[in-house]
Amino acid sequence: MPQILKPGTDTVGSAGTAGTAETAGRPAQADLEQALHTGPFHLALRAALAVRGLPLQRVQHHLASRGIKVGVTSLSYWQQGARRPQRPESLRAVRALEELLKLPGDSLIRLLGTEGSRADGERPTARSYRTLVEPSDALEQLLAELESPADGGLHTVGHHERVRIGAARELLGRESQHVVRSHRDGIDRYLAIHHGDPGCDPGRVVVRAGENCRTGRVRWDQETGVLVAELLFDARLRAGETYLFGYAVEDGTGGPSSEYVRGFSYTGGQYVLQVRFDERALPVRCRRFTQTSAGAARGARKDLTLSGRHGTVHLVEQGVRAGILGIDWDWE
Repeated sequence: MPQILKPGTDTVGSAGTAGTAETAGRPAQADLEQALHTGPFHLALRAALAVRGLPLQRVQHHLASRGIKVGVTSLSYWQQGARRPQRPESLRAVRALEELLKLPGDSLIRLLGTEGSRADGERPTARSYRTLVEPSDALEQLLAELESPADGGLHTVGHHERVRIGAARELLGRESQHVVRSHRDGIDRYLAIHHGDPGCDPGRVVVRAGENCRTGRVRWDQETGVLVAELLFDARLRAGETYLFGYAVEDGTGGPSSEYVRGFSYTGGQYVLQVRFDERALPVRCRRFTQTSAGAARGARKDLTLSGRHGTVHLVEQGVRAGILGIDWDWE
């Protein structure tokens, strides 16, 4: 089904290069033991890799010899704290890592089981990209190229999004006005993800920076129609500071559109989505919906009434939750 998805908090801070275990230094055994005792998972894994002096490529090779397939990118994300192993195959890999790195049994698995119980004020609850979108190696690769961690360091305070559907039922474009709050020092960018409808040519999609930001690097995958754009802030934020910025995506290259969805990696503030249709092509029915993940059933459905000369519908969510929120429509 055609889908446009941009995670609501797919944001990152200052662009630091992801370090691998072999360049991170060799902390003392006592430091590793402390990390295994207190966590978090990614720091314990990183310390263990550094103490053993194992490059990620060798770790991947050892896991593959045991019939466990995990990419170097995933291993790098795990040790950065950018992703958390959750799937059965990933948890199997963690147990194999405990053995490979000569760690006590369940020492890493235990950290995965306890980190979710932290107080809300310590860190926002995150959802990985893979729980919000269809599994996509292309998206993972694009995010890796831009050194994107899952925890982008930003909370959504308010977000107003306007989507335009053309006379040929195509997605013409969308505009975003975004207010965010930093929950750590040094945040200076936001990553916007655009997943076009079938037939989309991401090479012809244009990302325009609005107020208080400028366009940085842009990467896309032609086959999947996924585009990731870096929006650079005019200031480097401190923890607790808010920031307002805007941007637009001009598309018009795909086939007929039947929905607009947005994934939220974190709980957040208010989200307003407005979809405007060309008066020459109005849908017969529009509905809002929610999903816990891309493969889950859609719930909280509610019919929306077209209003205005052009025909617009909208939804307002006062406090978004991690998951997917959107509007879909029927043409006939």
